[in-house]
Amino acid sequence: MNINEIQDEIIEEFTFFDDWMDKYEYIIDLGKKLPLIDAQYKNADHLIKGCQSQVWLHANHEGNSVDFTADSDAIITKGIIALLIRVLSGQPAEAIANADLYFIEKIGLKEHLSPTRSNGLVSMVKQMKLYGVALT
Repeated sequence: MNINEIQDEIIEEFTFFDDWMDKYEYIIDLGKKLPLIDAQYKNADHLIKGCQSQVWLHANHEGNSVDFTADSDAIITKGIIALLIRVLSGQPAEAIANADLYFIEKIGLKEHLSPTRSNGLVSMVKQMKLYGVALT
């Protein structure tokens, strides 16, 4: 699936929840299922700047696609990075660099986060797109 197809799938999934408490629970569950980043990448070089909590992100470029792994010390943040990985991991670097991540607005994620978490989301997206740019 391409980036937009995955985003559309996520938007559809979020329509099943009636309120934001249920959506938060879903995001937390996604974070719990996130495959852990290899311990060697949990260092300052892989730490995303601009996040209130600690978020480590690693990009592996093989062939035509970029695979991301990540971890965070905060459960909501871990779920958010899990969503971003679901959308962007396994995609071509150029598609990542140019992605319009409209699902964030469509599911109402940014407006339901605290200002510091919202800034962290922007930082996570920026870092993933920078990997895409660097690897094109």
